[in-house]
Amino acid sequence: MKRQKSGEFDVIRQYFNASTRSPRKDVSLAIGDDCAITEIKANQRLAITTDTLVEGTHFFHSIDPADLAYKSVAVNLSDLAAMGAEPAWISLALTLPKVDHGWLAKFSQSFFEILDHYNVDLIGGDTTKGPLSISITAHGLLPRDKALCRHGAEKGDWIYVTGNLGDSAAGLLLLQQRMAQQKSDPAAVNQLTPAQQYLIERHLRPTPRVLFGQSIAPYASAAIDISDGLLADLSHILQRSQVAASIKLEKLPLSPQLLEVFGQEKAEQLALSGGEDYELCFTVADKNCTRLERELTHIGVDYTCIGQIRGQNTKNSIRLKRFNEKVALPDLKGFEHFPE
Repeated sequence: MKRQKSGEFDVIRQYFNASTRSPRKDVSLAIGDDCAITEIKANQRLAITTDTLVEGTHFFHSIDPADLAYKSVAVNLSDLAAMGAEPAWISLALTLPKVDHGWLAKFSQSFFEILDHYNVDLIGGDTTKGPLSISITAHGLLPRDKALCRHGAEKGDWIYVTGNLGDSAAGLLLLQQRMAQQKSDPAAVNQLTPAQQYLIERHLRPTPRVLFGQSIAPYASAAIDISDGLLADLSHILQRSQVAASIKLEKLPLSPQLLEVFGQEKAEQLALSGGEDYELCFTVADKNCTRLERELTHIGVDYTCIGQIRGQNTKNSIRLKRFNEKVALPDLKGFEHFPE
């Protein structure tokens, strides 16, 4: 028992004290005590999110540890971005089947690269032995009078999304196909095209829209990050706000790579329900659109208006249209951990 505990602390000392920059000034006490101590200003509030990634459910056994470290942080920063929060600190609970120093070296290097890029401090956590999983709790700072939530959308608001949709789900499909090919006949596995490589990269390394989320906070009425698919996540806004929505299919932002590999019909399906894009979906009142566009001029992130909030929330709260012609809502569902 004593030997196992010593190994745990050795892992922490060797791999999780590796930040290349000075600690944040709002961290009074970090790794090394029973608790971390941080400070927030009188005019601030704290946004907190927790996310767990489990091998076999959220990532393949063969994933590069550098990609796994990046994504485990990015999905939590995306939640903070959806609230308009400034990322500040995280804690990490890492469960490992064994101590693999090569794996840990790659994981921790990538882990601190993304933390340092977003000026985030690792302030604590835990390491245990068991099936591989990563749990992160991320903390972000909000101005006391500003926060993006899901319940603020109103009739007439415009619906926007950042970036392109469907790329991550497409990348996952390609990885699954490739693994199946390798299993049946390793010699027959084809070389990836640039478009396929791009889609796989978008699955492994999504971009959390941190600065974008902070920039739209004064103008947007509601927001969510797209983790389970556009239809599923937009539905959360509609339910909380008790409104409905009309979506223009011709406005869905689809990457050239997605269209090249999968074609228009499949690309739309992936954009609507694929999930794990970690783009932002947000609503804006008509009176704020001009100011929002002016604010985002220098952000450098593409965003697209894909529809509008309409009347009261009902069982079928999303209406799809293509060039003003009604389209039947496909039987597409976002990801669920416990499907019925």
